[in-house]
Amino acid sequence: MADRFSAGVVDAVVARLRGAGCVFAEEEAAVLAASASWEGELWELVERRAGGVPLEHAVGWAEFAGLRVAVAPGVFVPRRRTEFLVARAAALLPGDKAVVVDLCCGSGALGAALHAVRPSMELHACDIDPAAVACARGNVPGHVYEGDLFSPLPYGLRGRVNVLLANVPYVPSEEIPLLPSEARDHEARVALDGGPDGLDVLRRVAAAAPDWLAPGGHVLVETSTRQSRAAKAVFTAHGLRVRVATSQAHAATVVTATHPD
Repeated sequence: MADRFSAGVVDAVVARLRGAGCVFAEEEAAVLAASASWEGELWELVERRAGGVPLEHAVGWAEFAGLRVAVAPGVFVPRRRTEFLVARAAALLPGDKAVVVDLCCGSGALGAALHAVRPSMELHACDIDPAAVACARGNVPGHVYEGDLFSPLPYGLRGRVNVLLANVPYVPSEEIPLLPSEARDHEARVALDGGPDGLDVLRRVAAAAPDWLAPGGHVLVETSTRQSRAAKAVFTAHGLRVRVATSQAHAATVVTATHPD
C-alpha cells in the first residue's frame, strides 16, 4: 500500500471494497492506492471500483507478463491466463528478425509482451475496435492497424509471418449474459462474442492463416478446453499441423497450428 496514505485510510478503503463484494479487497486497495496521488483521487477510484467498474479500467492499466499495459474504458482487459499463450509463442520465435502479427490485439498486450522477449522482432498488430486500436498504439512498439482481421495488414506480409497471435473472441453468444459484470457490461462485445459455438472468428483466422504464414510459421489461439477438439479440427482442415496444450497453473488452453515446411 502506498506510504502516502494512513493506516486508517487504508482500512477504510479495504472495508469499502469488501462491502461492494470485491473478493480480493486488500490486493485491489493496494493497486488503487498506487495509482492515486492524493486522498480525494483515491476515493474517486475506490467509488468507481465499488460501482462495478473493472479495476483495470478504474486505474487505466493492467499488469500482464510483467508489463504495465494501458487499458481504456470499454477495451478488453488482458487476462493473466493468456500469459500462457505468450509463453508458448516465445518458445516458437525463430531468429532475431522474426515477423510477428498480433491479430485481434485489443490493448496490444500480447504483442507488447512478446516484443519484450525479442525486441528485434518486426511487430504488427490490428483490431477492429477503434478504442482498442487507440490503446494499442500507446502500448505496441510496432505498427498498429484498424480493421477486420487480416484486411488492414500490408500485403507484403503475406507468406512472411513467423508467429501469428490470434486471441480471438471465443465465448458462445448465448453465454455472454453469464459472464461476470466486469466483462459483460464494461468490455466491447466484439471482443467477447465468438458466435453460436464460440468459433466463428477462429474459423475465419484458420481459413486465411496459411496465406500469411511463412513456411514453418505458427498461429496460436486460446480456446476453452471443451472447444479445443473442434478448434483443432478447423485448423487441420486447412492443412496445418496442430498441437493443443493446457496449463493448469494458468487455467488456459492454447491451440498451435503450424504451416508445413
